[in-house]
Amino acid sequence: MQDLQTPDFRSQMANPAMLHAGAALYENRLADAEPILRSELKRDPFNVVAMRMMAELAARIGRLQDAENLLSRAVELAPGFLAARSNLATVLYRQNRSEEAIEVLNALAEFEPDHLGNINLKAAALGKIGDYDEALTLYRKVLDGLPDQPKIWMSYGHLLKTVGRQQDCIAAYREAITLSPTLGEVWWSLANLKTYAFSAEDVSAMEAALTQASLSDTDRFHLHFALGRAYEIERAPEQAFGHYANANALRSAELAHDPDEISAHVNAACALFTKDYFQQRQGWGCPAPDPIFILGMPRAGSTLIEQILASHSQIEGTMELPDIPALFKRFGGVELWPTALEHAPAEQIGKLGEAFLERTQVQRKTGKPFFIDKLPNNWMSVGFILTILPNARIIDARRHPLDCCFSNFKQHFARGQAFSYSLDHMGRYYRDYVRLMDHFEAILPGRIIRVIHEHLLDDPEGQIRQLLNNLDLPFEESCLEFHKNDRAVRTASSEQVRKPINRDGADQWKPYEQWLDPLKAALGPALAYP
Repeated sequence: MQDLQTPDFRSQMANPAMLHAGAALYENRLADAEPILRSELKRDPFNVVAMRMMAELAARIGRLQDAENLLSRAVELAPGFLAARSNLATVLYRQNRSEEAIEVLNALAEFEPDHLGNINLKAAALGKIGDYDEALTLYRKVLDGLPDQPKIWMSYGHLLKTVGRQQDCIAAYREAITLSPTLGEVWWSLANLKTYAFSAEDVSAMEAALTQASLSDTDRFHLHFALGRAYEIERAPEQAFGHYANANALRSAELAHDPDEISAHVNAACALFTKDYFQQRQGWGCPAPDPIFILGMPRAGSTLIEQILASHSQIEGTMELPDIPALFKRFGGVELWPTALEHAPAEQIGKLGEAFLERTQVQRKTGKPFFIDKLPNNWMSVGFILTILPNARIIDARRHPLDCCFSNFKQHFARGQAFSYSLDHMGRYYRDYVRLMDHFEAILPGRIIRVIHEHLLDDPEGQIRQLLNNLDLPFEESCLEFHKNDRAVRTASSEQVRKPINRDGADQWKPYEQWLDPLKAALGPALAYP
């Protein structure tokens, strides 16, 4: 192993060009740093410091595969470059490759067993793959060493929420607020419990935080979302909607969603996936019947359906898995997929289905024959799923468009869902979703099981029996007592599904109807329901 203190390594770090590049990275002047680093790597292709810095630059602009390649090369050239190894683990984690990240971190622990940054990352990675007990233990170790870090307290709180320890979760969030009263994300995390009522003092503290000119946009929109929730609970719709509108305007400007891209995707899917397409591919794909996909709009009741099904003795609940989008992207991505999928040979299609089962094996802890993937956005990949996994079961979770879309409008998502921060964009997204589901119902009648949220609320036992029958599974009483299931739940509805079925979330859009005309106009024919 190369010693980190060898003269060559020290000279790379002390190189004036590297110092200039480092300063540019520190100040986020990426356009200044990039040409310096490229020049250095051209002059010295073995400069591992430049590789690590270029990897950091690539990661900041979302080129995670480039960052991984650079860091892997740096570690290959300098196995003792522990900082590069740590960065590699982070990049793997950001690509939803938590198991690989943990392997790198375990190797690092042999040299730096008490490196709290690495331990913190390992805790997050373990949480991603469902090893919650070890993750919680590691978070406690990190907090024992770094008790004044509000974001770590917040991450710890997120995991406590996932495993159902609500009071401990609230205490962790409160500790974070004590340490950083203007940290908007932790205020929103309290609001996102859906069952937490803010005090008058809380509301005053959040309003005061918004007056600070130095507040970041990220803290600002989180505070607006939290205050929207606070005023909604107080039945003050005008104030609530004002905060929700401010939060969404900030987030929408940041994400710059283009609804035309979604419409174009649906157009391409409707053109490609026909009766003839599937008839020509009979017998293709991986025949395993294991996966049950629950998809549709976010905030449409999919977590409730998952919790019900995960209470069945033959079905394992996992989480919102990233694997279908990852396979889809690897296969051809948004621009290339129609042509690539149309011309893919049977062998390749089968391997894609097998790859999904292999990638998701880490989430399967119980050995039950069926497991759930509850990623809502998989609706855009329905044709892809049916191609590579022809025996998978697919459930379309459908909720009243105004209830569903308004619920999204008042929700901040940790990642993705860029469509949800504009009433117009959201209406178009819902309309495109319904259009694609209607297309598949026309070409493959009954193949996708539709569950109407309001029907489930009105007749739980009848709807659950019908759903299980559609899945070719026997009815079990435990599915009616889903709220007693102590499984971990990672979505915004985690606390709601730990209660019996109720109508608390129904018709929440009605007090806000006077502001929803842009949503209604965008929904168009999809406003007819069900």
